[in-house]
Amino acid sequence: MQRQVFPRGRPADTAGFAGDPAATQSSVATLDQRLDAVERQMADMLRQSEENGHRLQTIEADFARFRTDQAGRIAALEQRMSEAPAPVPATTAPATDLPKPAPAKPPKTSSKGEGGPAAADAASAATSTPATDPGEDAYTQGFKLWEAGSYDEAITSLRAFTSAYPRHRRVSYANNLIGRALLDKGESRAAAEALLANYRGNPSGERAADSLYYLGQALMKLGQPGQACKAYSELEAVYGAKVRADLKKQVSDAKAQAQCS
Repeated sequence: MQRQVFPRGRPADTAGFAGDPAATQSSVATLDQRLDAVERQMADMLRQSEENGHRLQTIEADFARFRTDQAGRIAALEQRMSEAPAPVPATTAPATDLPKPAPAKPPKTSSKGEGGPAAADAASAATSTPATDPGEDAYTQGFKLWEAGSYDEAITSLRAFTSAYPRHRRVSYANNLIGRALLDKGESRAAAEALLANYRGNPSGERAADSLYYLGQALMKLGQPGQACKAYSELEAVYGAKVRADLKKQVSDAKAQAQCS
Protein backbone atom coordinates (compact mmCIF):
# COMPACT_ATOMS: atom_id res chain seq x y z
CA MET A 1 0.00 0.00 0.00
CA GLN A 2 2.72 2.47 0.91
CA ARG A 3 4.72 1.62 -2.19
CA GLN A 4 1.79 2.45 -4.37
CA VAL A 5 1.19 5.81 -2.71
CA PHE A 6 4.88 6.59 -2.32
CA PRO A 7 6.64 4.94 -5.23
CA ARG A 8 10.03 6.21 -4.09
CA GLY A 9 9.60 4.78 -0.67
CA ARG A 10 9.46 8.07 1.21
CA PRO A 11 7.74 7.93 4.56
CA ALA A 12 4.59 9.88 5.20
CA ASP A 13 6.27 12.46 7.46
CA THR A 14 8.53 13.58 4.58
CA ALA A 15 5.94 13.55 1.84
CA GLY A 16 5.98 16.71 -0.29
CA PHE A 17 9.28 18.14 1.14
CA ALA A 18 12.62 18.39 -0.56
CA GLY A 19 15.35 16.09 0.50
CA ASP A 20 17.94 18.94 0.91
CA PRO A 21 19.32 19.34 4.39
CA ALA A 22 18.08 22.26 6.52
CA ALA A 23 20.30 25.43 6.82
CA THR A 24 22.92 25.24 9.54
CA GLN A 25 23.55 27.90 12.17
CA SER A 26 26.97 28.73 10.71
CA SER A 27 25.54 29.36 7.25
CA VAL A 28 22.92 31.70 8.73
CA ALA A 29 25.63 33.62 10.62
CA THR A 30 27.71 33.93 7.44
CA LEU A 31 24.71 35.27 5.56
CA ASP A 32 24.05 37.82 8.31
CA GLN A 33 27.66 38.97 8.18
CA ARG A 34 27.51 39.42 4.43
CA LEU A 35 24.27 41.38 4.72
CA ASP A 36 25.86 43.59 7.41
CA ALA A 37 28.85 44.19 5.15
CA VAL A 38 26.59 45.16 2.25
CA GLU A 39 24.63 47.54 4.48
CA ARG A 40 27.87 49.17 5.71
CA GLN A 41 29.09 49.58 2.16
CA MET A 42 25.80 51.14 1.13
CA ALA A 43 25.95 53.47 4.15
CA ASP A 44 29.54 54.48 3.24
CA MET A 45 28.54 55.12 -0.36
CA LEU A 46 25.58 57.23 0.76
CA ARG A 47 27.78 59.21 3.16
CA GLN A 48 30.43 59.81 0.48
CA SER A 49 27.74 60.88 -1.97
CA GLU A 50 26.37 63.39 0.53
CA GLU A 51 29.88 64.68 1.29
CA ASN A 52 30.66 65.05 -2.40
CA GLY A 53 27.39 66.88 -2.92
CA HIS A 54 28.25 69.25 -0.08
CA ARG A 55 31.74 69.83 -1.49
CA LEU A 56 30.28 70.55 -4.91
CA GLN A 57 27.85 73.07 -3.44
CA THR A 58 30.72 74.73 -1.57
CA ILE A 59 32.85 74.91 -4.72
CA GLU A 60 29.96 76.36 -6.71
CA ALA A 61 29.30 78.97 -4.01
CA ASP A 62 33.00 79.90 -3.84
CA PHE A 63 33.19 80.17 -7.62
CA ALA A 64 30.08 82.37 -7.69
CA ARG A 65 31.61 84.66 -5.04
CA PHE A 66 34.86 84.72 -7.03
CA ARG A 67 33.05 85.73 -10.22
CA THR A 68 31.10 88.41 -8.37
CA ASP A 69 34.26 89.76 -6.75
CA GLN A 70 36.14 89.80 -10.05
CA ALA A 71 33.25 91.51 -11.82
CA GLY A 72 33.13 94.15 -9.09
CA ARG A 73 36.88 94.75 -9.27
CA ILE A 74 36.83 95.01 -13.06
CA ALA A 75 33.90 97.43 -12.92
CA ALA A 76 35.72 99.55 -10.33
CA LEU A 77 38.87 99.65 -12.47
CA GLU A 78 36.89 100.60 -15.56
CA GLN A 79 35.16 103.35 -13.60
CA ARG A 80 38.47 104.69 -12.31
CA MET A 81 39.94 104.60 -15.81
CA SER A 82 37.00 106.53 -17.20
CA GLU A 83 36.79 109.07 -14.38
CA ALA A 84 40.39 109.64 -13.26
CA PRO A 85 41.50 111.97 -16.06
CA ALA A 86 38.29 114.00 -16.11
CA PRO A 87 38.87 117.60 -14.93
CA VAL A 88 36.97 118.71 -11.86
CA PRO A 89 34.96 121.92 -11.45
CA ALA A 90 36.79 125.21 -11.02
CA THR A 91 36.29 125.14 -7.27
CA THR A 92 38.53 122.08 -6.92
CA ALA A 93 41.02 123.03 -9.67
CA PRO A 94 41.79 119.94 -11.82
CA ALA A 95 45.40 119.21 -12.70
CA THR A 96 46.96 118.63 -16.14
CA ASP A 97 49.94 117.14 -17.94
CA LEU A 98 52.47 118.86 -20.14
CA PRO A 99 53.83 117.44 -23.42
CA LYS A 100 57.41 118.33 -24.19
CA PRO A 101 57.77 121.41 -26.42
CA ALA A 102 60.98 122.37 -28.17
CA PRO A 103 63.58 122.17 -25.38
CA ALA A 104 64.92 125.51 -24.23
CA LYS A 105 68.49 125.46 -22.97
CA PRO A 106 69.00 127.03 -19.53
CA PRO A 107 70.99 130.26 -19.36
CA LYS A 108 74.66 130.10 -18.49
CA THR A 109 74.17 131.42 -15.01
CA SER A 110 73.88 129.69 -11.68
CA SER A 111 70.09 129.98 -11.93
CA LYS A 112 68.85 127.56 -14.63
CA GLY A 113 65.60 127.76 -16.59
CA GLU A 114 62.74 125.36 -16.27
CA GLY A 115 62.69 124.06 -19.80
CA GLY A 116 59.12 125.19 -20.03
CA PRO A 117 57.30 126.60 -23.02
CA ALA A 118 59.04 130.02 -22.94
CA ALA A 119 62.71 131.00 -22.73
CA ALA A 120 61.76 134.08 -20.70
CA ASP A 121 61.12 131.86 -17.67
CA ALA A 122 64.78 130.86 -17.57
CA ALA A 123 65.92 134.47 -17.70
CA SER A 124 63.56 135.52 -14.91
CA ALA A 125 64.73 132.63 -12.76
CA ALA A 126 68.33 133.77 -13.17
CA THR A 127 67.55 137.18 -11.71
CA SER A 128 65.22 136.03 -8.94
CA THR A 129 67.11 133.02 -7.57
CA PRO A 130 70.44 133.37 -5.72
CA ALA A 131 73.48 131.75 -7.32
CA THR A 132 74.07 129.66 -4.22
CA ASP A 133 70.54 128.22 -4.05
CA PRO A 134 70.96 124.41 -3.67
CA GLY A 135 67.27 123.87 -4.44
CA GLU A 136 67.67 125.58 -7.80
CA ASP A 137 70.67 123.41 -8.57
CA ALA A 138 68.71 120.28 -7.63
CA TYR A 139 65.83 121.28 -9.89
CA THR A 140 68.21 122.12 -12.74
CA GLN A 141 69.73 118.66 -12.49
CA GLY A 142 66.33 117.08 -12.99
CA PHE A 143 65.52 119.43 -15.85
CA LYS A 144 68.74 118.57 -17.67
CA LEU A 145 67.97 114.87 -17.36
CA TRP A 146 64.53 115.49 -18.85
CA GLU A 147 66.00 117.61 -21.63
CA ALA A 148 68.44 114.79 -22.45
CA GLY A 149 65.56 112.31 -22.74
CA SER A 150 66.46 110.39 -19.56
CA TYR A 151 62.89 110.49 -18.35
CA ASP A 152 63.05 107.88 -15.57
CA GLU A 153 66.15 109.49 -14.06
CA ALA A 154 64.58 112.93 -14.44
CA ILE A 155 61.42 111.84 -12.62
CA THR A 156 63.47 110.36 -9.78
CA SER A 157 65.60 113.52 -9.50
CA LEU A 158 62.62 115.88 -9.60
CA ARG A 159 60.72 113.92 -6.99
CA ALA A 160 63.77 113.98 -4.73
CA PHE A 161 63.90 117.75 -5.21
CA THR A 162 60.24 118.28 -4.26
CA SER A 163 60.72 116.07 -1.20
CA ALA A 164 63.84 117.94 -0.06
CA TYR A 165 62.54 121.45 -0.86
CA PRO A 166 58.73 121.33 -0.52
CA ARG A 167 58.42 125.14 -0.22
CA HIS A 168 60.74 126.06 -3.07
CA ARG A 169 59.22 128.14 -5.89
CA ARG A 170 60.40 125.53 -8.37
CA VAL A 171 58.15 122.82 -6.88
CA SER A 172 55.38 123.80 -9.28
CA TYR A 173 57.87 123.59 -12.14
CA ALA A 174 59.17 120.21 -10.96
CA ASN A 175 55.75 118.58 -10.54
CA ASN A 176 54.72 119.92 -13.93
CA LEU A 177 57.90 118.56 -15.50
CA ILE A 178 57.30 115.15 -13.89
CA GLY A 179 53.97 115.02 -15.69
CA ARG A 180 55.61 116.04 -18.95
CA ALA A 181 58.26 113.34 -18.56
CA LEU A 182 55.56 110.72 -18.03
CA LEU A 183 53.77 111.99 -21.11
CA ASP A 184 57.00 111.86 -23.12
CA LYS A 185 57.41 108.23 -21.99
CA GLY A 186 53.97 107.43 -23.39
CA GLU A 187 52.36 107.01 -19.96
CA SER A 188 49.51 109.41 -20.67
CA ARG A 189 47.23 108.34 -17.84
CA ALA A 190 49.96 108.57 -15.20
CA ALA A 191 50.97 111.94 -16.64
CA ALA A 192 47.40 113.23 -16.43
CA GLU A 193 47.17 112.17 -12.78
CA ALA A 194 50.52 113.81 -11.92
CA LEU A 195 49.60 117.11 -13.56
CA LEU A 196 46.13 117.10 -12.08
CA ALA A 197 47.74 116.68 -8.66
CA ASN A 198 50.08 119.61 -9.38
CA TYR A 199 47.16 121.86 -10.30
CA ARG A 200 44.99 120.79 -7.39
CA GLY A 201 47.78 120.91 -4.85
CA ASN A 202 49.09 124.32 -5.88
CA PRO A 203 46.69 126.17 -8.22
CA SER A 204 48.61 129.42 -7.67
CA GLY A 205 51.93 127.81 -8.65
CA GLU A 206 53.83 129.23 -11.59
CA ARG A 207 53.22 126.13 -13.70
CA ALA A 208 49.67 125.25 -12.62
CA ALA A 209 48.21 126.72 -15.81
CA ASP A 210 50.73 124.80 -17.90
CA SER A 211 49.66 121.62 -16.14
CA LEU A 212 46.09 122.22 -17.28
CA TYR A 213 47.25 122.66 -20.85
CA TYR A 214 49.27 119.47 -20.82
CA LEU A 215 46.45 117.65 -19.08
CA GLY A 216 44.44 118.42 -22.18
CA GLN A 217 47.27 117.04 -24.30
CA ALA A 218 47.32 113.83 -22.27
CA LEU A 219 43.56 113.47 -22.59
CA MET A 220 43.86 113.83 -26.35
CA LYS A 221 46.36 110.96 -26.36
CA LEU A 222 43.86 108.96 -24.32
CA GLY A 223 41.23 109.57 -27.00
CA GLN A 224 39.08 111.94 -24.90
CA PRO A 225 38.86 115.23 -26.83
CA GLY A 226 35.72 116.28 -24.96
CA GLN A 227 37.53 116.07 -21.62
CA ALA A 228 40.52 117.87 -23.14
CA CYS A 229 38.24 120.76 -24.11
CA LYS A 230 37.06 120.94 -20.51
CA ALA A 231 40.66 121.22 -19.33
CA TYR A 232 41.37 124.06 -21.78
CA SER A 233 38.18 125.85 -20.73
CA GLU A 234 39.17 125.43 -17.09
CA LEU A 235 42.54 127.01 -17.81
CA GLU A 236 40.96 130.05 -19.45
CA ALA A 237 38.28 130.40 -16.77
CA VAL A 238 40.70 130.19 -13.82
CA TYR A 239 43.68 132.13 -15.16
CA GLY A 240 42.21 134.34 -17.90
CA ALA A 241 44.46 137.32 -18.61
CA LYS A 242 47.24 135.89 -16.44
CA VAL A 243 48.03 133.24 -19.07
CA ARG A 244 51.35 133.88 -20.81
CA ALA A 245 51.16 134.81 -24.48
CA ASP A 246 53.01 131.70 -25.64
CA LEU A 247 50.80 129.41 -23.56
CA LYS A 248 47.68 131.20 -24.76
CA LYS A 249 48.72 130.48 -28.36
CA GLN A 250 49.30 126.81 -27.52
CA VAL A 251 45.87 126.56 -25.90
CA SER A 252 44.23 128.16 -28.94
CA ASP A 253 45.89 125.68 -31.29
CA ALA A 254 45.02 122.78 -28.99
CA LYS A 255 41.36 123.78 -28.89
CA ALA A 256 41.25 123.88 -32.67
CA GLN A 257 42.83 120.42 -32.83
CA ALA A 258 40.28 119.03 -30.35
CA GLN A 259 37.46 120.83 -32.20
CA CYS A 260 36.25 122.49 -29.03
CA SER A 261 33.05 124.45 -29.43
